Amino acid sequence: MKSCLLALAAATTAVAWSFQQPFAFKDFDSLNLQDEVQKLLPNEYSNLQMFTKNKKPVTKKHDWDFVVNNVELENYQLRVNKINDPKILGIDPNVTQYTGYLDVEDDSKHFFFWFFESRNDPKNDPVVLWLNGGPGCSSMTGLFFELGPSSIGSDIKPITNPHSWNNNASVIFLDQPVNVGFSYSDSSSGVSNTVAAGKDVYAFLELFFQKFPEYKDNNQTFHIAGESYAGHYIPIFASEILSREDRNFNLSSVLIGNGLTDPLTQYKYYEPMACDKEASGADPVLGPQECQSMNDSLDRCLSLIDACYKSESVWTCVPASIYCNNAQLAPFQRTGKNVYDVRKDCEGQLCYKDMEVIDKYLNMKYVQDAIGAEVSTYESCNFDINRNFLFNGDWMKPYHRAVTDLLEQDLPVLIYAGDKDFICNWLGNQAWTNELPWKHHEEFSKQPVRDWTAEATGEVAGEVKSYDKLTFLRIFDGGHMVPYDVPENALSMLNEWLSNDYQF
Repeated sequence: MKSCLLALAAATTAVAWSFQQPFAFKDFDSLNLQDEVQKLLPNEYSNLQMFTKNKKPVTKKHDWDFVVNNVELENYQLRVNKINDPKILGIDPNVTQYTGYLDVEDDSKHFFFWFFESRNDPKNDPVVLWLNGGPGCSSMTGLFFELGPSSIGSDIKPITNPHSWNNNASVIFLDQPVNVGFSYSDSSSGVSNTVAAGKDVYAFLELFFQKFPEYKDNNQTFHIAGESYAGHYIPIFASEILSREDRNFNLSSVLIGNGLTDPLTQYKYYEPMACDKEASGADPVLGPQECQSMNDSLDRCLSLIDACYKSESVWTCVPASIYCNNAQLAPFQRTGKNVYDVRKDCEGQLCYKDMEVIDKYLNMKYVQDAIGAEVSTYESCNFDINRNFLFNGDWMKPYHRAVTDLLEQDLPVLIYAGDKDFICNWLGNQAWTNELPWKHHEEFSKQPVRDWTAEATGEVAGEVKSYDKLTFLRIFDGGHMVPYDVPENALSMLNEWLSNDYQF
């Protein structure tokens, strides 16, 4: 089964996958790209198809404990169930849990969420919304593969995670955009860009905190965290929240891990990450010929991304995505190595064999009944969504500009990156934070890089650079999914960020 992973992680398979599936363009003669792309992809070019319909799943109806409405959000409602006996699932049985759906009534869209209270002090601990990316991948991946209360063992049973992010924070895992994971649509309508997705996420949060004021009324802070394509999502979602002066909750900070945020800067660093040990800190994966090919195509790639930044038109952004992904990402992927971790081979679903057991667990009837899932079949990623975002031009858009806006409004921003990831590597993330235009750009650029010693382990676990509200953190030995690779240090990062006034 083909599928794509977290956030831009979907970019990994999107590299190969985008070039294996039928797609279509309009006329690209004005960009001198039509002949180029046709030569690269002759079979796909002959079968033109711009967008695919989202699949309508078979749904199951459940009774719900609560239905929440808001006159200011008349098109939305939130349905909520408390998991009355968590021991049935074996996932944090002593922790209060809620699941449910955000319904967008006119559009027949339904977004699934799973909420876990803090294991420590939920009346006072922070609240974190976690988002995986793709675009088109479920946040249940984050829950069961990375940072949630349990992983899933080979016997398809939960295993307690001692380094869960809900050790000292309450955590919401949201399946978005629609048709991801347990989310679904009653029609073929869906979401194919980050800005539209942000409207639904804001509505979800507004209704969630309306239903559960106890998670905000005692001065608890609220944060959004995510990885990969969440480098697109989070800046836009946070901007949407801050634009709503009448919101009933506050946003305290955002955390983006190994994200795709500023492609024009980040795409320059695929060749160094794959080819230059001195620059990347990792052994080279590609040989001289492949590295030279990446260098030879880089100017063309950057000119296309620059055109996308200037117009933000589908007719400039789509060619940039196709050309650059083929030229800069595909050479690495063809080696059979794991694009999420340069130290490993790609094995199994999403390059990790352990991913397969999560799908098996979430497709078990007793699990779906317990959480109130209305989708009969769970899949970790939805390729139609990934393709629709790609062909709507969303991939290469300059969403880093929204980070500038967040910083101008004094919202703390943490950009962290595991240094063994290729697909959204630390070199590119370090570079775009250094180059980001904002009111303290010069001061941030001049700051020294210093060691980060994780409080939980007492070891030097990375390198950090910070000024005012912006922090960049390189995490040693972490791949694309930092909480999976270095769980104790990842939890230490979160706890230090939330408890030390967003400083390290």
